Amino acid sequence: QVQLEESGGGSVRAGESLTLSCVASGSVHTLDAMGWYREPEGKQRELVAIDTNTPSTTYADSVKGRFTISRDIARSTVTLEMNDLEPEDSGVYFCNAEGVVGLYGIDYWGKGTPVTVSA
Repeated sequence: QVQLEESGGGSVRAGESLTLSCVASGSVHTLDAMGWYREPEGKQRELVAIDTNTPSTTYADSVKGRFTISRDIARSTVTLEMNDLEPEDSGVYFCNAEGVVGLYGIDYWGKGTPVTVSA
C-alpha cells in the first residue's frame, strides 16, 4: 500500500502562481510514476501532468508552458509548479501514483487539495 499526502493548494488571482507538493509513503519501491490530476467542479477528473520512471513526462495541452512537474524518486515526492494561473485551472488537484505489484498495476490517490483562481 502507498499513502499520498498533498499540500499547497489555495486561492489566487489570475496570473499568479502556486506550487503543489505530494509525498508518498509505504511501499514506494513499487511506484513507477507519480503525477497530478484535477477535477474541475462539475467535470471529470483529468490528467494535468505525470512523470514516469522511463523517464518521461506528459502534460495536458492546456498547461504546457505554464506548469512544471518535478519528481524526486529518492524522496518519493512530486511537485507541481503552476505559473500564470487561469480561472480554468480551478478545481481539486489530486496527487496520483502508479504502482506495479506482480502483474498488476495499482493507482493510488491523495485526498485532493483545492485550487481556486479568480479572474
